[in-house]
Amino acid sequence: MSNLSTFVKRIRNIMRNDAGINGDAQRIEQLAWLLFLKVYDAKEQDWEIADDN
Repeated sequence: MSNLSTFVKRIRNIMRNDAGINGDAQRIEQLAWLLFLKVYDAKEQDWEIADDN
């Protein structure tokens, strides 16, 4: 299983136990934001490394 699949499965299981999130639609929205922020954070780190060179 890929790292992304494992990440999504772990987060999904955590979100199912969260009383503040109801239904698959809300979980999908929250998960999309989490993935976006994770990718954006990685890109920011790449940009910082490029700026240092």
